[in-house]
Amino acid sequence: MKVSVRLLKSLPKAERFVPKSGIYPKGFVVGGIHTGVKKDTHALDLAMIHNVSGNDGIASAVFTTNRFKAAPVQVSSKIIKQKNGHVNSLVINSGNANAVTGTQGLQDAHNMIKVTDAVLENEEDSSLVMSTGVIGQKLPIDNILQGIPKLALSNLGSSHEHWLACAQAICTTDTFPKLVSKQFDLNGTTYTLAGLAKGAGMICPNMATLLGFFATDAPVTSNALNQILKYAVDRSFNSISVDGDMSTNDTIVAIANGAAGGKVIDASAESAEEFSVLRTEITGFAQQLAQLVVRDGEGATKFITIKVTDATSYREAKEISSSIANSSLFKTAMYGNDANWGRILCAIGYAKVNANAVNPSRTSVSLVPADGNEPLPLLVNGEPEDVDEERALQILQNEEIGIHVSLGTGGGQEATYWTCDLTHDYVTINADYRS
Repeated sequence: MKVSVRLLKSLPKAERFVPKSGIYPKGFVVGGIHTGVKKDTHALDLAMIHNVSGNDGIASAVFTTNRFKAAPVQVSSKIIKQKNGHVNSLVINSGNANAVTGTQGLQDAHNMIKVTDAVLENEEDSSLVMSTGVIGQKLPIDNILQGIPKLALSNLGSSHEHWLACAQAICTTDTFPKLVSKQFDLNGTTYTLAGLAKGAGMICPNMATLLGFFATDAPVTSNALNQILKYAVDRSFNSISVDGDMSTNDTIVAIANGAAGGKVIDASAESAEEFSVLRTEITGFAQQLAQLVVRDGEGATKFITIKVTDATSYREAKEISSSIANSSLFKTAMYGNDANWGRILCAIGYAKVNANAVNPSRTSVSLVPADGNEPLPLLVNGEPEDVDEERALQILQNEEIGIHVSLGTGGGQEATYWTCDLTHDYVTINADYRS
């Protein structure tokens, strides 16, 4: 089993993680085309998601906390508040972030929305706009504005190929498009979720240089969707790290159209069961999509799951797991197949948590192999183990690695974080990003 895990490295990521087919929510059409934002004429750089169900779309979004918010973030966050989530379309360009571009950038973002709404016959300000790519350069806005009608009128559809093109059109340094879909049953009705994301570098909450979009044909109110999305993002896209950097453009949007029918899910006590099911489904779905971002981390060779248990609270557990995940020393040790658990302990020790959140004399750390075999203890109740270095090396040479930390507080709370190693290739990719 250990050999088969290692052999995964020999397969291209696109072959391993990009679906060959999928089933998608009712009432949405999507697509992607090349408009000239990217230099490569074969690279798609404009994407669109549009609700055609006849029902009013309900959207929720979580945006970057970076102080230098890109123009699309500023514009879209205002629209979604003003419209109370009533949004029917999303338009996204890649290759240029439209960030730190002054008043011209804001005007360009507004114009992208204006043209999208006009060609799709939406009400005014019924679209959200997102951009991703290089910061500080003005958009080739004429190319984009000319491309929007072409995309909207001739290149939208509901097939797997259309969804894949949409996912490809939002990529920048990604090595593969990130697209997932699933179905679930609720009160006798089958609902469908589809999601796409981009991101490979500048990945660290809150959030990273990533864009993520969920679409569902489940009926849900704006208030309920807001609560569900925030919960899901906290446990998925805000629980991943590639390099500890946070971008200016990060946006996660969920849009629902109720096309599959059924009882409308709200946040009331009467809908508590349905609300819980939808939240669980969207959270697990978001985690699957977020993990693809980590798997595609720039230059990464390892996918690392960090689980912190027996914490005093979820927040404390998450903060400690984040501290480990963002430690450059830990990440380079993982790249070097070095079971240097002292770096894990250091990261736990300087995590920004309450003094009683960590009990050094009760803390335990283990390596968790990807083959399902027994974990390898490194530290047990504050006492170092006589580590089998050969077995540690075998575990660390696999592409998938688990780190389990038990804080021994008796609190019983836990959190999981996903990260990758830090490699020479990461430096190479980001040293010449603009060229």
